[in-house]
Amino acid sequence: MIGDTFTVRNDLDQIEAAFVGTPLAGLPIGYGPSGTVLVADPNCLQEAWQAADALVPVIGRRPVMVTDDFDFDDTRRIRPEPEPGPSELELRAFAEAAESSEPWLTYRHYSEDDEVEEGEVEYYARGVAGVDLTALVSDVALPTSRPALERALYDRLLTDADLYARVLAGVRFVTQTDYWYTPTSVLLMLVPTSDIRTSGYWVDFYGAHTRQHQRMLAEVMAQWSHRWDARLVASWGTMLQFQVGRRPAPGDEAWTAAGQLKALAPNLDLSRWECLARQRRVVRAQPTLTPRAQSLRQDLSRWLALGRRQLRMFG
Repeated sequence: MIGDTFTVRNDLDQIEAAFVGTPLAGLPIGYGPSGTVLVADPNCLQEAWQAADALVPVIGRRPVMVTDDFDFDDTRRIRPEPEPGPSELELRAFAEAAESSEPWLTYRHYSEDDEVEEGEVEYYARGVAGVDLTALVSDVALPTSRPALERALYDRLLTDADLYARVLAGVRFVTQTDYWYTPTSVLLMLVPTSDIRTSGYWVDFYGAHTRQHQRMLAEVMAQWSHRWDARLVASWGTMLQFQVGRRPAPGDEAWTAAGQLKALAPNLDLSRWECLARQRRVVRAQPTLTPRAQSLRQDLSRWLALGRRQLRMFG
């Protein structure tokens, strides 16, 4: 167990002392299922998380916002006594297994295998933002893979500043904190480690529903932190929200980042080229699909594309 009861209580006093003079001062604080928790004001989540994040070197704990809105068995609540946590040996084994994992061999978006046929380009070139980029890829030979088409869209979009700005403006509701999902009840969880990879031990995400997937998610968090200073702000169960400190450079690096985002968040509505509206990240999870289910989903995507085209032709 990490620390005895006296040590944990003493840590709680030290944490409260560290909060003096910050937006966290005076918030209800106590013991949670994964270390210390505070009851946060849903209207001031960014301020609370940023204050806690700035104190990581002082208190040695990483902040992650969680909600008890759907916590029907009261597992997420302030408790009168601290609960036993994992041993140092268990945490070390978790971090080592995470570092040696290959998350991008498992996290892979189903659309990577899609083929774009004649008449389907407009569907893929319109995106959520509703900005029609069909003209940008009118010379792309078909059939082609969806990743190849979307990379051509992205590369050519970069050469048109006005069009690029329109796309970024159109996807703000997905990528910017102004439109982030906010639960009615929020707990700011301070997990008992300052190490990003190790903190994945306590992250509850439907896209990482086994210990093996949890290790891979921890490695994703570590990689994104190293490459782009991405830090986990919130874990709402089916959604992760990250703050990104360094934007990926336009071109290959940004394309890689967008592909990884889509791989970890397969039901994110944005196309890969739209994901490059960056600075903040939102990740939504869905259950892992069997190969047969993935095939059916790909067929459905094509049927929907054809259906939309027919509606435009005859509507």
